[in-house]
Amino acid sequence: MNSNQTALRGRVVGGGTPVMKKWNLTNDFGVLKDVLLGPAEGFRWMGLENAAWSALVRDTLRKGYKFDKQVAMRQHREMVSAYESAGVNCHFLPLDEHNPYQVYARDSSFMTPYGAVICQMANPRRRGEYASCLRFYLDNEIPIYDMVSSGNFEGGDFNVIAHNTALIGYTDHRSEEISARQIAGWMKDEGWEVKFAPIDQFYVHIDLMVCMLNEKVAAVCLDTTEDDVIDFLKAKKIEIIPATFKETMALGCNVVALGKDRILSTSGAKDLNAKLRANGFEVYDPDMTMFTWAGGGVHCMCQPLNREAA
Repeated sequence: MNSNQTALRGRVVGGGTPVMKKWNLTNDFGVLKDVLLGPAEGFRWMGLENAAWSALVRDTLRKGYKFDKQVAMRQHREMVSAYESAGVNCHFLPLDEHNPYQVYARDSSFMTPYGAVICQMANPRRRGEYASCLRFYLDNEIPIYDMVSSGNFEGGDFNVIAHNTALIGYTDHRSEEISARQIAGWMKDEGWEVKFAPIDQFYVHIDLMVCMLNEKVAAVCLDTTEDDVIDFLKAKKIEIIPATFKETMALGCNVVALGKDRILSTSGAKDLNAKLRANGFEVYDPDMTMFTWAGGGVHCMCQPLNREAA
């Protein structure tokens, strides 16, 4: 181990960090073999406690939707079943009853080829989610690449769009520019190309509006994504399947690539699902309203751990 590495920081300062040996996460679109999910047993809506942090939650409160725990558990089981049908091994964060939103497993950490990055959550009521992440990663021999220390950053704003290429979003609300630049510095040291995507806090995270479908195709909400980001995707020869604004704001563009042109979506994204199928994709579309109404889609709920090279 390099002299500047520890159990909680595998990153080699200045670059040259070795890639993981047991796990492989060099892209976000190869065949998904292992995924980390949050436990549904502790999930409940935080409501007003979370409204300040999500425009989507404020919309749910305005519409008067109600939480149903039995429906949430059924929907979560349907999502897990979809993963299993696609041959994905599902792993789960250890349950912490004090952190009901740990079911959104992508918020509190994100994966790199070198290990996991532990994030700093913006909402004080969610900051304890880091503990379950650490326990899982350390128990499963997944290196901790580093921990965000410069401010708030959440995993939905780290978006791998090509080999050694990341789209890093920030709103200066959930994720902050200072933290985005800290992470970008680490990745540039490793030889990565980084494109920043500053967005309005209304849109929460960049994975609300840009999600990879395969190596050369992405679902993108053209109405909300800045022109320079769209131009960046096109310069990478990435074809765009457009998602509507209405579906995007209902987490319809927040999908998961399972590999081999298979996509985990939701039943609410009818327009996007139809476009995906018309373009030859196989779509799994469980009903996930108890989770999307609380502010997170299926992409927010998953942390890919192991993918085949694309």
